[in-house]
Amino acid sequence: MRDNRFPYFPGGFLWGGAQAASQADGAYQEDGKGLNSSDVQPYLKGLSNAEIQRIETEGMTLAEVKKCITDKDSYFPKRYGIDFYHTYKEDIDLLAEMGFKTFRTSIDWSRVFPNGDDLEPNIKALQHYSDMIDYLLYKGIEPIITMNHYETPINITLKYGGWPNREVIGMFERYGKTLLDWFGTRVKYWIVVNQINMVQIEPWLSVGVASDQYENMTEALYQSTHNQMVAAAWIKKYAKSLHLPHLNIGTMVADGTVYPASSKPDDVVLAMQQNRLQYMFTDVQFKGYYPQAAKNYFASHDIHLDIQDGDMDLIRENPMDFLAISYYYSKTVDASKNKLEPSDTTVNPNLEASPWGWEIDPQGLYHSLSLYADRYNKPIIIAENGFGMYDKLESDGTIHDSYRSDYLGKHIEQIGRAIHDGADVIAYCAWGPIDIVSCSSQQMSKRYGFIYVDLDDEGKGTGKRIKKDSFNWYKKVIATNGRKI
Repeated sequence: MRDNRFPYFPGGFLWGGAQAASQADGAYQEDGKGLNSSDVQPYLKGLSNAEIQRIETEGMTLAEVKKCITDKDSYFPKRYGIDFYHTYKEDIDLLAEMGFKTFRTSIDWSRVFPNGDDLEPNIKALQHYSDMIDYLLYKGIEPIITMNHYETPINITLKYGGWPNREVIGMFERYGKTLLDWFGTRVKYWIVVNQINMVQIEPWLSVGVASDQYENMTEALYQSTHNQMVAAAWIKKYAKSLHLPHLNIGTMVADGTVYPASSKPDDVVLAMQQNRLQYMFTDVQFKGYYPQAAKNYFASHDIHLDIQDGDMDLIRENPMDFLAISYYYSKTVDASKNKLEPSDTTVNPNLEASPWGWEIDPQGLYHSLSLYADRYNKPIIIAENGFGMYDKLESDGTIHDSYRSDYLGKHIEQIGRAIHDGADVIAYCAWGPIDIVSCSSQQMSKRYGFIYVDLDDEGKGTGKRIKKDSFNWYKKVIATNGRKI
């Protein structure tokens, strides 16, 4: 435990953690829930981490999706999660013991509207989430709720072709309205769509589009994000009509800021161009227009968005209230190796990486926070930041994870540095405070938590919760408001 060089966290700063219903809740056959995009991802036993990442990026074909719906032989980890649906009180008690001020989780769209196009919501699901939110508030924990965290109802893929279909906008607006009507007086912070730019990396999870559903997949994916931004603006407009001054509607991106590999002008310019493509999503939602560089990229890739009359007026008149970001690693581009494509990056030889190839760069968080703060002058929530690692349960029941405390501590220090330089960071949500199923690999062995869950990659184990060394470390970080890390 060391003193933070930049102990500039303001009073009332929201320390906490984050998870997704799709990775934690389980209970996929209870209370009328429908299948969603996460529920049909099988655990791929025996593959390397690199192979798993490649499959995730490629997505699923429509035939594979249909097969997984009826597959009785494969194991689908996200259908079971860590059973948070039933254990949420005990788990929230552990978060409260650490001193959590906030907890970010999602409401499963496919539980509230099992088919997506249902005209009436599932009241059992709404009552469950109402009870969970009440329990968080009872424990003094501010809920941050994501409306869609990779939980698109599978029926929307099969019947409507996923988010590229403009009919989905209205379905999601009905869902968003339902959530605000039920919980708007109790939940201050809403993230409409998790990591809206991850459509470039995780198209299946992001927008529920099978990899062979459209002839021009790139166009379909960007149409999806446009439709999501239209829906988000409508939800913001509806939130304003409720006249609840505490209500905040935000957007979220996975930080994709890149460095140039060298001072060569070609590298510097390529990095700038890549970053422009990343800023496009937030530029639209905060500034109300597509930048010319984005329009040029669309033209060069034969992308013709269906932007209907009123879309951009709605977006411009209803900008998001805050920016949420996830940050795990930085990226680098080399003009001799990479092209102007969102996911085309190269290894940074100056950084160490996790077993999953995620390069560890605390200063990259300071760098990105500063750029976002300068560009938008909006409150910022760090909605995810964490270190996935293979943890070892010792024979005496302890888990020594100093590597996690070290990783998080160095990143927290850089957040303090960014706040000192003017970034309005209001919350820090460490990813996966309780071990959950990995989003990208479907593994339990890729662990992020301060709390160990006794389950393996195939769902075997007791499910028992065990505090890791990092549990007490983070408890002290919160108690000292980031001064002791």
